[in-house]
Amino acid sequence: MINPLNIPLNIQKSETSKIKNVDFENLTFGRTFTDHMFVCDFIDGKWQQPKIMPYQALSFEPSARVFHYGQAVFEGMKAYKDEAGKVWLFRPEDNHSRINKSSARLAMPEFPKEYFFKGLETLLQMDADWIQPGLGNSLYIRPFVIATEPAISASPANSYRFMIICSPAKAYYSGKVRVLFAEKYSRSANGGVGFAKAAGNYAAQFYPTTLAQEKGYQQIIWTDANTHEFLEEAGTMNIFFRINDTLVTAPTSDRILDGITRRSIIQLAEDNGIKVDVKRVPVTEIKEAARNGSLKEIFGAGTAAVVSPISAFEHGNEVFEIPESENSFANMFKKQLEEIQNNLAEDKHGWRHEVVL
Repeated sequence: MINPLNIPLNIQKSETSKIKNVDFENLTFGRTFTDHMFVCDFIDGKWQQPKIMPYQALSFEPSARVFHYGQAVFEGMKAYKDEAGKVWLFRPEDNHSRINKSSARLAMPEFPKEYFFKGLETLLQMDADWIQPGLGNSLYIRPFVIATEPAISASPANSYRFMIICSPAKAYYSGKVRVLFAEKYSRSANGGVGFAKAAGNYAAQFYPTTLAQEKGYQQIIWTDANTHEFLEEAGTMNIFFRINDTLVTAPTSDRILDGITRRSIIQLAEDNGIKVDVKRVPVTEIKEAARNGSLKEIFGAGTAAVVSPISAFEHGNEVFEIPESENSFANMFKKQLEEIQNNLAEDKHGWRHEVVL
């Protein structure tokens, strides 16, 4: 249990709540936001007093560096409410560590853990009614940092804003996903920022993903930038391949995000006695496995989607349909993860973090 320091937190409560106008059974992901948000500014070389205020529009100078040089990083995490009304986070220290790792890569100041947990837990206490109980329901939490200094010279900013906003969520993807294996475009390159949750990484994906969607595919599985011969990561997810009964996934690197859900699935696989092969994954190997029937499953893993089965892929103008698996690893891992996250199963690895209301 983390005990944040006795940090003075400036709190301004919303006079009215928007919750009565929300249809929690028909949510579009990332479109509805809770009543409050957390804000903390970095000025004169130090983080200022953090505050929680009503969710509202922001005002910045047109010259704010984030608009010109893209100094922006973010995280994705979720809060869950069990049937007893208790609220849980899943591996939040990993999120805090990763946003600081992302920030450091973009020459941005790291955010203190005490501020992070004080702000996050207070925000969840204030907006706890927005967290709906039941499997599949959650509160998606978006911490992010942007450069706010009004200057357009090409150098790191001197001022930043750290924020947390929250959005009630149901399942991110519905149904199975069809994907293209990338042959031309790249997500990231050696020595770049692919391992960071930098905003620009996602912007660069939008155009090739749009082209894929025009062909009837929901996502792209990215290949290495040098040769396009090795499969690395999906659009918003890490990627897993099941060949016979072995789980195969690419190793993390400076090109691939060190996904928290990815790490959790690897641990769950080991808990279930499933062999995990972390290695470079050749496109040719997966195509041959699809041809000979040894490719049983492909699925993505990430905070928003949790686990997302892939039903088909295309590469080199060949389309490969993946048959339904009778004993699906994807379904098993999703069930086990969600039960841990929702306090329905034993948490052997200490992943759950209770938010005391």
